[in-house]
Amino acid sequence: MRSPSVVTEPGLPESVTIYEVGPRDGLQNEKAIVPVAVKAEFVERLVAAGLPVVEATSFVHPRWVPQLADAAELLERLGPDGRRHPVLVPNERGLQRALDLDREHIAIFGSATETFAQRNLNSTLEDQFAMFGPTVERARAGGLDVRAYVSMCFGDPWEGDVAIEQVVAVGRRLLDLGASQLSLGDTIGVGTAGHVRALLEAFNGAGVPDDLLAVHFHDTYGQALANAEAALRHGVRTFDASAGGLGGCPYAESATGNLATEDLVWFLHGLGIRTGVDLAALVETSVWMADVLGRPSPSRVVQALAG
Repeated sequence: MRSPSVVTEPGLPESVTIYEVGPRDGLQNEKAIVPVAVKAEFVERLVAAGLPVVEATSFVHPRWVPQLADAAELLERLGPDGRRHPVLVPNERGLQRALDLDREHIAIFGSATETFAQRNLNSTLEDQFAMFGPTVERARAGGLDVRAYVSMCFGDPWEGDVAIEQVVAVGRRLLDLGASQLSLGDTIGVGTAGHVRALLEAFNGAGVPDDLLAVHFHDTYGQALANAEAALRHGVRTFDASAGGLGGCPYAESATGNLATEDLVWFLHGLGIRTGVDLAALVETSVWMADVLGRPSPSRVVQALAG
């Protein structure tokens, strides 16, 4: 299988971390229920391909995201080695399920805008912090690592542009609650490279270093990889991505697929940056999942290498 020619550049890191979200964020918007055995194999294939972090599922109520109703069964199928896979928890009830199943890593999902907080969290922008506070406190007391997502960082389908200062204020408060990492989400894929740099600079100015930040780009306008490059050159070293470009958001219809992990890996490997990912194995996995879902992968690298 072809590999990119490697041309290194000074000032770039030797390695970065890819935070794989395909099994959770990638599959959550699929209307046809994917069998739990297939989900377990998907996670196992991604781990075998070298992805260092694979977010497995979410303990959201099945009424809101039916695709993830089998979360407990999936984690049981993954066995003891699956304890290290992060799971998303929406509240204290979700946290209790994670504690009962002896998880090591959880993630919470906040909003940078009022409307999305109401639609996704059944909360207000302000009240989300009171909701997340006890969840994070209990998780940390129980020895769990907590990641915080912030959605709608670059634009909101109902409110339009989102002020950078508002995003920074929300993110800063989630970190202050006790999150160890903050993932900045372009949920509807409207961000551009200059906007990415401006937001990261604003976080730095608010005392948040790059090593506490991750980025989570959707490719609605074809900007995800360009935005990832902007974040890389700024100093971010953790990148969310979804195998085969799977994904969307059940609460925002304009949100299309995530940045494809394969496209990100090809880009990074071309710069000589280590990811630990076996690209051939990853492409094979995404081709397999595309067959399961009955449609081709939108990833350009998958299309090129599997064609």
